[in-house]
Amino acid sequence: MRILISNDDGVTAPGIAALHEALADYAECVVIAPDQDKSGASSSLTLDRPLHPQTLANGFISLNGTPTDCVHLGLNGLLPDTPDMVVSGINLGANLGDDVLYSGTVAAALEGRFLGGTSLAFSLLSRLPDNLPTAAYIARRLVEAQSRLELPPRTVLNVNIPNLPLEHIRGIQLTRLGHRARAAAPTKVVNPRGKEGYWIAVAGDAEDGGPGTDFHAVMQGYVSITPLQLDRTFNDAFERLDGWLEGLL
Repeated sequence: MRILISNDDGVTAPGIAALHEALADYAECVVIAPDQDKSGASSSLTLDRPLHPQTLANGFISLNGTPTDCVHLGLNGLLPDTPDMVVSGINLGANLGDDVLYSGTVAAALEGRFLGGTSLAFSLLSRLPDNLPTAAYIARRLVEAQSRLELPPRTVLNVNIPNLPLEHIRGIQLTRLGHRARAAAPTKVVNPRGKEGYWIAVAGDAEDGGPGTDFHAVMQGYVSITPLQLDRTFNDAFERLDGWLEGLL
C-alpha cells in the first residue's frame, strides 16, 4: 500500500506530521505539501510558473504550489510509483458544509479521484494542536478500514473530528453537508500610504445545521463523515430547464 499525503496548512504544519506518523508503519507514505499555508486554495492549479519540488531533511517534499498541485504532480510523474490512495490533512480548523467549496484540504483529496480507492480528508475542529492525537488515531482507524470499503469511483470522505480527547468522542456519524449563513462583510484596511484593502471575514455561522448534518454531529461530540462526489450536476432541475429552454432557439 502506497499513500500520498498532502494538506493545505503547509509542509511544516503539525497536522501533516501527525498524520504521517499515524500511517508510516501501516503503509509506504510519501508527503508532498505546499511550502506555505494555502488554506482556501480550493482546487486551483498553478499555470503561470513552474513548480519546484524540494525534499526536506525529514523526507517530506515541499512544493511552491497549491494542495491540488501537490497531488497532481504526485499522481502524474513526480513519484516513481503511483500511489494507491490519497489522504489529506490533518487540517487545523473545520471543513464543514460550504467550507468544502473553498477547502484546500478537501481539494487535495478530490485530486486523488483518478485512483481506484476512496480518498480521505481529515480536519480537526481547532486551530490548536492539543487534540491532534485524537484526530491521528481516528485517521489511522479509517485508513486501515478503507480496504473493506466499496464506493463508486471519484468518491471522497470528508472527515471532521471534534476538538476533544479520544475518550470523550461519542462515536462516528454519517452526515450530509450543512450550510453556512452569508459571511460577514470584509474588513477594510488602509496602509500607511493610503491604499485601501480588504481582509476576507470569517465564514458565516451554521444556517442549516440540524440533525443529520456535519455541523450537528461534531457539536454533539461525534466524528462526522460526509461522502462527497465531484459531479455537481443538478439532475432534478432538468425537467424545469427543458420547459424553460423550449422555443428559445
